[in-house]
Amino acid sequence: MSVQVDIASLIDRGGVYTDIEGSSPEEIYREISQMISLPEGISAASVYDALCERERIMSTAVGNGIALPHARCPILKSKDDEEICVVYLKTPIDMHAPDELRVSIMFVLLTYDAQSHLEMLSALATLVRKDDFRKLLANHADKNTLLNAAKKVQSKKVQR
Repeated sequence: MSVQVDIASLIDRGGVYTDIEGSSPEEIYREISQMISLPEGISAASVYDALCERERIMSTAVGNGIALPHARCPILKSKDDEEICVVYLKTPIDMHAPDELRVSIMFVLLTYDAQSHLEMLSALATLVRKDDFRKLLANHADKNTLLNAAKKVQSKKVQR
């Protein structure tokens, strides 16, 4: 039985970044890879390269103005270093989303192994399908508001 991913803790570790500027995914990835706190041995350049490599294969935009950028292969050396960075873009960009909406919010996933990578993607997909959570994102909710909302959604899922 798989352990539920604690999205709130991962966002808490990764942080929330607002008004990030760039006109392409590559520009955004360059900016954010320089801003986020990375564990020892992981460089901003390696994060940038991994995100860009994955984006070249296929867009990470999932619709509703949201993208889930992530490396094709996990890049962290410890599960304790995993994080999700919430990135609010200053100006929405075209990332060839399935619904053709421009992306204004990114959840950048940094993972340790393939299993946690898939579990994070699944948990985020569940979270961003919730109308209330998407409304918070559209209003660029702060870190504490997002953490509380994520905890609330996940606690309902556990109770079922």
